[in-house]
Amino acid sequence: MTKTLKSASKLEKVLASGAFAVTGELGPPRNAKAKEVEDKAKFLLGNVDSVNVTDNQTAVVRMSSLAASLIAQKQGLEANMQMVCRDRNRIAMQSDILGAAALGINNLLILSGDHQTFGDHPDAKNVYDLDSINLIRALRNMRDEGRLMSGQEIPEDARPRLFIGAAYNPFADPQDYRVLRAKKKVDAGVDFMQSQCIYDMDRFRKFMAKAVDMGLTEKAYFLAGVTPLKSLGMARYMKNNVPGITMPDSYIERLKGVPKERQASEGIRMACEQIDEFKETKGVSGVHLMLVEWEHMVPTIVKEASLLPRPQV
Repeated sequence: MTKTLKSASKLEKVLASGAFAVTGELGPPRNAKAKEVEDKAKFLLGNVDSVNVTDNQTAVVRMSSLAASLIAQKQGLEANMQMVCRDRNRIAMQSDILGAAALGINNLLILSGDHQTFGDHPDAKNVYDLDSINLIRALRNMRDEGRLMSGQEIPEDARPRLFIGAAYNPFADPQDYRVLRAKKKVDAGVDFMQSQCIYDMDRFRKFMAKAVDMGLTEKAYFLAGVTPLKSLGMARYMKNNVPGITMPDSYIERLKGVPKERQASEGIRMACEQIDEFKETKGVSGVHLMLVEWEHMVPTIVKEASLLPRPQV
């Protein structure tokens, strides 16, 4: 993989150095209180290389990703600003990309977005003028070719120098299509990819082996998604109710044998065991810690998983 840097992103520098990267996640509040973002940021600072700031996740109205990203960056974090295709047309998305770059955002993570019927405004009209792959391609062209989708040129010294991210899911059906879907995003110009929550390690290893064989990990950095299980109830819920998640029975059986008050600690121990395995999995360049509304446990996990200190770049 080329080491030529495409942006001023700290995350890109960490990955290009060959270090095992760690990204976190921060969900903006359902209000206009900046202090809620600041409070969450305290637990992430010094423990992750950058942090995803979600964009109305689960189709629920929250503080904008751009505003929350700026608040997080003022606290010393580097933001991975998420942008979903659900709510904006191509004019608004290109405008927000230029604005984010102008305000010092260095990472942009492109997602299709949860359908609005899952959220608190089920009657809202979605947009989906572009899907995630076409938006990745548009952003790459804005950065590398200096052109908007209209063909309008962007001066070379005013292009959005962004490190482009996207999501991948090794587990949704049909399984054979998942690596091809990831390839489409890599071909469109993505620089790094973060997975959904991983529990089925066997299936993930098979996915990564295919990605390596196809040369995808030579063109983009792949990060593995980690969400510790807080309880037996959470494990059962994830198994039965969350699309795209494969929960092996072994996780449920293991938590059954642990007293309720110790299940969260056991879940963290299991997550750390996963991280140790990810470190040894060919093609995996880091982990993405998804502990939304449990950010205060990030310091514990990165310490127990021997992910400290974070590299200085």
